[in-house]
Amino acid sequence: MRSPKKYWECTNDEISSKIRKILNEYLLSLKLANKAEATVIKYRWILERFFSECKISLEALTSDDVLNWLNEFSLDKKPKTVDLVLSSLSSFFQFCLAEEYLESMVIKKRWRQKIPQSLPKYLTEQDYARVKKSAEDLSPRDRSLILFLFSSGCRSSEASQLNIKDVNIEKRTAEVKGKGKKIRYVHFSEECALVLKDYLKTRTGDMEKPLFMNKFGKRLTKSGIYGITTKLGKLARLNQSLHPHCCRHTFATNMLARGADLEFIADEMGHANLNTTRVYARIPTEDMILAYQNKMG
Repeated sequence: MRSPKKYWECTNDEISSKIRKILNEYLLSLKLANKAEATVIKYRWILERFFSECKISLEALTSDDVLNWLNEFSLDKKPKTVDLVLSSLSSFFQFCLAEEYLESMVIKKRWRQKIPQSLPKYLTEQDYARVKKSAEDLSPRDRSLILFLFSSGCRSSEASQLNIKDVNIEKRTAEVKGKGKKIRYVHFSEECALVLKDYLKTRTGDMEKPLFMNKFGKRLTKSGIYGITTKLGKLARLNQSLHPHCCRHTFATNMLARGADLEFIADEMGHANLNTTRVYARIPTEDMILAYQNKMG
């Protein structure tokens, strides 16, 4: 019986064994650095595509070779996709340079385009109220999940990984494992605590069990959480799709509107870099909009 493929290993036979060996050293270094599984898989896919289409050996590879491939790849791609590919290639070639597999860098800084940072998609106060109202008709599990996402700012992967033992309903805190397996404590609302308590009354009480379970008694996955939020968005008749990250963005904008400082929001959301949180400061709050309308008409 074959062992399942490890997400950090390249097994593509179209790539030479020599390059494949270096690729696997690099991908393993990402895993050991606690990079998210989705990130490692993304980088692996990009590098596998590059080396399966660009057959030049690593020693003979030039900047022109990389640029020619990149230009062809970019024809029907969005700027953000191209930027991700450049980041992946650049990271790998930096690794090769440090490990002396390359003598010079084959990626040029001038190839990177400046991409305007888009504002996060979040719910207005009116849409948020409609969603919460519609959520009252959901099952205790789905409603407690929705309230948890909106009041904690957790990622769907973090909510999925929670066990009952990780949650303190009395203190309204949860111990979550974020990116890079970093542990942090988040808070959730009193309303969420009350609904969570009702939901847990329907459970066996095994503290080692997942907090949110599917109908088969297994852990509710990211895709399962996505399905619940999407269904709720349609139920509330939103003009935009409601996905878990929209709940996270709504949490941040609500906290900012209530006067919370960026450091607090960054801690709650698990942002390692405060600049990631600063994007929310660019979003006009309801108070700002109202003040503008009062002054300008």
